[in-house]
Amino acid sequence: MSIVVDHLNKQFKVHVRQAGWLDAFRSIFKREYQIVEAVNNLSFTIQSGEIVGFLGPNGAGKTTAMKMLAGLLHPTSGAITVEGFIPQEQKAEYKKMMSLVMGQKSQLIWDIPPMETFLVNKAIYEIDDNSFNKTLDELVALLELEPLLNKPTRSLSLGQRMKCELAAALLHRPKVLFLDEPTIGLDVDTQEKVRRFIANYNREHKTTILLTSHYMGDVTALCKRVIIINHGKLLYDGDLDVLTEKLTPYKLLEVHLPTLPNQSWETYGEVDSIEEGKVTLRIPRERIREVSARLLQEFPVHDLNIQDPPMEEVITLAFQEKSHG
Repeated sequence: MSIVVDHLNKQFKVHVRQAGWLDAFRSIFKREYQIVEAVNNLSFTIQSGEIVGFLGPNGAGKTTAMKMLAGLLHPTSGAITVEGFIPQEQKAEYKKMMSLVMGQKSQLIWDIPPMETFLVNKAIYEIDDNSFNKTLDELVALLELEPLLNKPTRSLSLGQRMKCELAAALLHRPKVLFLDEPTIGLDVDTQEKVRRFIANYNREHKTTILLTSHYMGDVTALCKRVIIINHGKLLYDGDLDVLTEKLTPYKLLEVHLPTLPNQSWETYGEVDSIEEGKVTLRIPRERIREVSARLLQEFPVHDLNIQDPPMEEVITLAFQEKSHG
């Protein structure tokens, strides 16, 4: 077992600022606080070599949990072990076998080229010359870093910096990788390259990866399993496909026609959208084959696509189901 999280809790004591100047003045002498539960009785396990999506809305507790897993925050109660280590003990051996990449934080040194940061990491992690050169060559090739290595970091685009951040995080060949929004702010093409790299790296090195992302494309491309939390509590832990089938017992059937006839489409299914030359229907999963056959028989169909609902919709439904249930 690579990661074990057992009844994890993290509370923060937050100053409550009252409205009005008189109450604000009083608070100088007597402060009032409230306890905020950032992570609440969270438990899960992750097998070695697994990629797991760690999902939830803003403020759900994902980043707080990630920081506890990396040893940057101490739990209020509960226990964490990662590859047999207790993260908050901050042992050197633990730091050498894991890595944390936060899309909104940079470990690259701003005024020097990425290559200089890589050399700093080589010294920090005590990587021998042969291992360093071999790993660097692999990362440079996979992430297409050659033109970027000797440019000042501040001159690189966000996408270029993110690729260099990944390389810096992987130079010491960590067994466990925590990725917090690794594709945030990247263009679609760079997002796809980063996803491909992460998948290939996991396949080649069997690295355990816990991934948070607001881009559902990251999750669907990389993760078979997802853990969903909200208000610090576990909502779902399991197969992504099972979650989709459970919460959305329908598929989207997209029909392309030369021209749309004046037709009551509700006889086929619930209308999701109608555009020029295209109608999208929500069809119960068990009726997809029957409805598709009818449409192909009754209309001059140019194209017909069947797909699951957008993952954003599935995740939203997961939150709603829990809050109502």
